[in-house]
Amino acid sequence: IHSQHRGHYISYLKVKHGHVSCQTPRGERNKNVLGTRCKIHCKTGYEMHGSSEILCMASKQWSGNYACREVRCPKLAMPSNGGYKCSDGSYFNSRCQFFCSPGYTLRGDLSASCQSSRTWSGGNSMCVDVDPPVIKCPNIKEKTAEPGKLTAKVTWDTPEGKDTADGILTDVILKGKPSGSHFPEGNHKLSYTVFDRAENKATCRFNVRVRVRRCTPLSVPDNGWMKCDSAGDNYGATCEFRCLGGYELRGSAARVCQFNMEWSGLETSCAPMNINVGVRSAAALLDQFYEKRRILIISAPSAANHYYRFQMTNLQHAQCGLDLRHVTVIELVGVYPAQIGRISHRLIPPGLALQLRLLLQLSQNSFNMVLLDKQGVDKQRYTFPITAAEIFTTIDTFPLRTEEATLQKEAGQSC
Repeated sequence: IHSQHRGHYISYLKVKHGHVSCQTPRGERNKNVLGTRCKIHCKTGYEMHGSSEILCMASKQWSGNYACREVRCPKLAMPSNGGYKCSDGSYFNSRCQFFCSPGYTLRGDLSASCQSSRTWSGGNSMCVDVDPPVIKCPNIKEKTAEPGKLTAKVTWDTPEGKDTADGILTDVILKGKPSGSHFPEGNHKLSYTVFDRAENKATCRFNVRVRVRRCTPLSVPDNGWMKCDSAGDNYGATCEFRCLGGYELRGSAARVCQFNMEWSGLETSCAPMNINVGVRSAAALLDQFYEKRRILIISAPSAANHYYRFQMTNLQHAQCGLDLRHVTVIELVGVYPAQIGRISHRLIPPGLALQLRLLLQLSQNSFNMVLLDKQGVDKQRYTFPITAAEIFTTIDTFPLRTEEATLQKEAGQSC
């Protein structure tokens, strides 16, 4: 718009993004006369570039350049492990929204705006790793102990933890025995814990179960004893049985706990030894004692023989020691044809008594004794009475006897 006034032509003032307030020298209505002063005002969010006050000069020009330019804030700092998106860059009223990389969480301001003061509202934002890592434990591990064992070796793969943020784990800690260990019977609780670099942690738990297959425990037979290895009732355990002197083992001498949790063999019992005195020969009589009993044979010409009476009296008080050492006493008394034999209360017919003397070369005319071991071997001969203590000392030197004595001691058998 141009206006004619006293021959002066001058453009009206127009300010983009602002407005002008002018004062004329004499209050004229036209605001473009010589000497008019104008102030330039910028809109909020815009700032003045050039002269904020100008004058209408005689040269028909305003005295300066001016412009309102949009306010611009400094570049916003980028949060580490994150970023932002802005509606209008760094210009006035631009709103920037912060975001974080996967695995990180925003702490602080969600957004910042560029203000007319050229500063950002907000912007104290950071991305922090608060997500715990992820770890998956193995499934329950069940194992059955091997035969004769009460533990089982259990192995598994160490779980790999994952971190959602930077993928870096600092520590994996196992609570419990490591993989490849031998675990005893029962249930064992284990856990793994992982930490990431921000010290967030995750824990997973799993169980190790060890089973020992067991048979119903066996009981000690009456008049006998039992010795078991391992735990005595677990798969693979063996129990061995022996009977007291004077008792014969029936059933199985050893039984094993099998995989099906049943014992092998037959039930064991100890039955009183039954000697058959009706056999035809001395050898057949002695065979019944083979590997079971030791035999002390006492031979005398008559029941009135002093040596014989002395010997029998002495042995009467030693019955327990004889039983403990598995000794059976056989008496042969009298001379042909009236000789008779006796095994405790059972009589041996004259023919068999005669055969025994002949087989063992025992004289019928004088006192003599012979000690046979369990194999029927002639160990010692005597032509006069001896004390039970001396007999016991001799027997106690036999190798088989030392083994028996150990077992008897374990079983608590003594006189």
